[in-house]
Amino acid sequence: MNFVKMHGLGNDFVVIEDFSLSLKNIDRLARELCERNFGVGADGLVLLHPSEKAQFRMRIINADGSEAEMCGNALRCVGKYLYEKGLTRETAISVEMFNTVKTLRLEVSGNKVASVEVDMGEPILESDLVPVVGARRRVVNEEILAAGESFLITAVSIGNPHCVIFCDDTSAVPLDVWGPALEAHEMFPKKTNVEFVEVVSPEKARFRVWERGVGQTLACGSGACAVLVVGVITGRLSRKAILCLPGGELTIHWRENNRLYMSGPATEVFTGELAVDSEFAQKYLQRGE
Repeated sequence: MNFVKMHGLGNDFVVIEDFSLSLKNIDRLARELCERNFGVGADGLVLLHPSEKAQFRMRIINADGSEAEMCGNALRCVGKYLYEKGLTRETAISVEMFNTVKTLRLEVSGNKVASVEVDMGEPILESDLVPVVGARRRVVNEEILAAGESFLITAVSIGNPHCVIFCDDTSAVPLDVWGPALEAHEMFPKKTNVEFVEVVSPEKARFRVWERGVGQTLACGSGACAVLVVGVITGRLSRKAILCLPGGELTIHWRENNRLYMSGPATEVFTGELAVDSEFAQKYLQRGE
């Protein structure tokens, strides 16, 4: 069973082709592979499957075994993987993920993918669709209490829920304390990703993210989209801006068609193999393929 370790600005994944749909116990497989001391180590497991709706289908299983609805960094990694492994020669690729189809546009130089633009779709602000509990509304600068602190939050979905909070200094945020308290807050029935944002200028902001089902990560593509949307609707950011994360920078553009476009790099780190006759692989392969 072959795998590739990849990352998008430090948000890292184990990528496995499963076009024969032969893998089983996927949640446990993800937990074991993503464990950083006893496994390969990653924020998530990315599986590639055949699709009836698009050219390819992907699933991303978080490090805790839960399935993610959206992950922009993983989509960029998948675009690079599909092209550079020869699974497609097209530079516009459709990928199904969690019952939606995303379009990836590749910038190729010398048969290598230099960057990937992902059409992340339209943002969702209605609270029942994010989702956030209570009457239907737009949750903008609402006060909530968590971890003994008061926060002004704005909620948005980019196919997955986000809670965006502006602050003066992201480096002073105790993310390991506030992140999990907000992720599991009763306001968010499906939990939430959490972003703490420091605005540098209308065209630039930096933020740190606590990802639902993962914890603190170096980058989050859907989080960058959420930050831009909230920055625009609260008058802090322009519709196109650079979003700076601990792992690097993403360019996000909320175009006039109401769709969000994310551009950034993806990196292959190494390839590996889990021997099919090993005790580890036998736990996760149907019929011992």
